Amino acid sequence: MTDGRNRQRTLVLLRHAKAEQSRDAPDAERPLTARGHADAAAAGAWLARHGLLPDVVLCSPARRTRQTWHGVALGLAGSPPEGGPAGPAPAVRYEPTAYEAHPDELLALVRSVDPAAGTVLLVAHNPGISLLSALLDPERADPEGLRTTDLVVHHPTTEWATLSRAPLTTRHTARG
Repeated sequence: MTDGRNRQRTLVLLRHAKAEQSRDAPDAERPLTARGHADAAAAGAWLARHGLLPDVVLCSPARRTRQTWHGVALGLAGSPPEGGPAGPAPAVRYEPTAYEAHPDELLALVRSVDPAAGTVLLVAHNPGISLLSALLDPERADPEGLRTTDLVVHHPTTEWATLSRAPLTTRHTARG
């Protein structure tokens, strides 16, 4: 049995999928487009194929991020034709501070995760999510930031509570 200190940790950062542009609804209520729903499911299928099943999901409460997470969850479940493993259900936390968050606020959310969690998925918005990736690995971060449904995988070498740097090892843009 491990105590969590010797466990490999994986942090997956996901910018929400493509959302509708609307002047009629508040920003937090903008829904995903049809493409956004398809891309979110494709992101989940990609995570499943790569064995990146989250133990904890930290998600902004905005409609487009919640819908992105729900699409990812469907993709993780292996709906045809992906056939990916669903794994155990993650603990999902809808965090109000993740909406319009600065990178230090997002980092504080990640630092609050249960030390036993191996893989954490953070679903949030730009510019905060891109800036968090750059903060964790300034040399490998894309200077243009994350696009919609971009996934970046970081591998922290410390416990969640002391996270300050984490090498970026993989980047993927999910398209359904």
